[in-house]
Amino acid sequence: MSDTDTRAGTDAAAETLRTPIVAVLGHVDHGKTSLLDRVRGSTVTAGEAGAITQHIGATAVPLDVVSELAGGLVDPDDFDLPGLLFIDTPGHHSFSTLRSRGGALADIAVLVVDVDDGFQPQTVEAVEILRRTGTPFVVAANKVDTIPGWNPQEGGPIQRSMDAQSDRARSTLEERLYALIGELSEHGFSADLYWRVRDFAANVGVVPVSAETGEGVPDLLTVLMGLSQRYLKDEMAVDAAGPGAGTVLEVKEQKGFGTAIDVVLYDGTVREDDTIVVGGAGEPIVTDVRALLQPQPLAEIRTERRFEGVEAVTAAAGLKIAAPDLDAAMAGAPVRVVRDRPVEDVIEAVEAELAAIEVTTDEEGVVVKADTLGSLEAVADALEAAEVPMVRAEVGDVAPRDIAVASTAEEADHRVVLAFSVDVLDDAARRAEESGVELFAHDVIYRLVEEYQEFVAERERAQQDAILDNIARPARFRLLPDHVFRQSDPAVVGVEVLGGTLKRNARVVEFENSEPTRVGQVKGIQEQGEDVEEARMGERVSVAIDGPTAGRQIEEGDTLFSELPEKHAKVIEQELTGDVPADELETLQLYLDRHRKRDPFWGK
Repeated sequence: MSDTDTRAGTDAAAETLRTPIVAVLGHVDHGKTSLLDRVRGSTVTAGEAGAITQHIGATAVPLDVVSELAGGLVDPDDFDLPGLLFIDTPGHHSFSTLRSRGGALADIAVLVVDVDDGFQPQTVEAVEILRRTGTPFVVAANKVDTIPGWNPQEGGPIQRSMDAQSDRARSTLEERLYALIGELSEHGFSADLYWRVRDFAANVGVVPVSAETGEGVPDLLTVLMGLSQRYLKDEMAVDAAGPGAGTVLEVKEQKGFGTAIDVVLYDGTVREDDTIVVGGAGEPIVTDVRALLQPQPLAEIRTERRFEGVEAVTAAAGLKIAAPDLDAAMAGAPVRVVRDRPVEDVIEAVEAELAAIEVTTDEEGVVVKADTLGSLEAVADALEAAEVPMVRAEVGDVAPRDIAVASTAEEADHRVVLAFSVDVLDDAARRAEESGVELFAHDVIYRLVEEYQEFVAERERAQQDAILDNIARPARFRLLPDHVFRQSDPAVVGVEVLGGTLKRNARVVEFENSEPTRVGQVKGIQEQGEDVEEARMGERVSVAIDGPTAGRQIEEGDTLFSELPEKHAKVIEQELTGDVPADELETLQLYLDRHRKRDPFWGK
């Protein structure tokens, strides 16, 4: 371990307050990665290349660098916290992956929103995740430099930058900012421009920024630092020398080490040769640390040896842990150092934490696959809210065995696999096609759920349409005066449909004293000389009725009904009321009323 590492480890061990962990969320292309890059670049520019620490999956920005960037906005003497730790894997996936004792690991979040685009699908999803986890957040209203006529003030505080703009550019920006504040209000959050917010516990601060020019980045760091100091200080107290606790961010192959895990450490210290317990796909994994790896300093990032071994890492930090038997480790699972505790107690604690986020499944339902435990829990919550049962819910790519489980579902609506941010293996895709299993894949949770719901609704519509196509439909029609075109074989008469749908081949009845009398069958319907299959309420058509003779069994002015078998009338009344027009239901009721005068239980 280098002198720098030793010094950093010693300083960290002396600290009792850890660095707050900052997650960055937002819609794709709204500038999450660019903003993180700007924070990194700005801090390197502001200090020495080694002034910030590049962690695995995270970037630490010390307090003195925040202070230098923010100019007069931050006085280091006013702060006890050591700085900020930004999670470098942006997006709500990593946010829901990072977990601490069953809750969100991130202490504070930045919601990045393009001032031009406003709220987009992943913005809405991020807001819902923040609401569900109760994580405090600020909004980075990004891309202010795209405002027409904008005069960039490279790296400056945003209010000074706004003062340097033309009235038109400033007015345009303010309009977009207040539209964004309005969208936050629609989602239940009171918000305002950060310098107008008095109580950050009750209001969300909006910070206009440009990842491109760096404008507003000093303000953003200042607000994050201030919020952390004021509201999170007590939660940052850690036993720096105690056994480490963290969360698996990713599981991946590391050249020379085999399977390794990227971890965000939020408590205590992990050392080489420590025994650790890691949450796995089956039983918790008990293994010994073979190596702890962190990136080279930023100034040396281009060297061949990208990672270097360290003897110990103290929270809060990102690191790579190489150890045997990590193949079954899961993203989002807890990592615990055993140290001087009984290993059984640590295993029990890991199992308890996994149980806290275990998804409840049913005997019948859909199959769900997700990229991390946190994502799986979020998908499960969304499906539960939509009242969609799950028969299996697991982390990992969609495999043939998932298709096999889905294919055995009794209900066709459940022969489905919902895949969130995972791949579908080729064999699984082929098997799904062969077995009639529907695959739905998306990287936005609510869109995944919506697409499944749309599929179910479409299936129901198709089923109802099939039923309606094979069921007699209610119709009431009147024979028009002076519209007998043929008296018999068949009788051809002009009619007006008073309600419902008159269809070809419908049997025709007439009620007299509540007694239905069949008078014939519709053999054809013509509208303005063209053959049609049906006629709707309000239409006047000529109808060929086989059976009666006009002037004898039927008369001009008579009101007739389509005959409904009792079973059909029951199905429409009890199952299809939402699928037939109101006038058909009214006609059905008239038909039922006549039958039920004679038999109160007819069609029930």
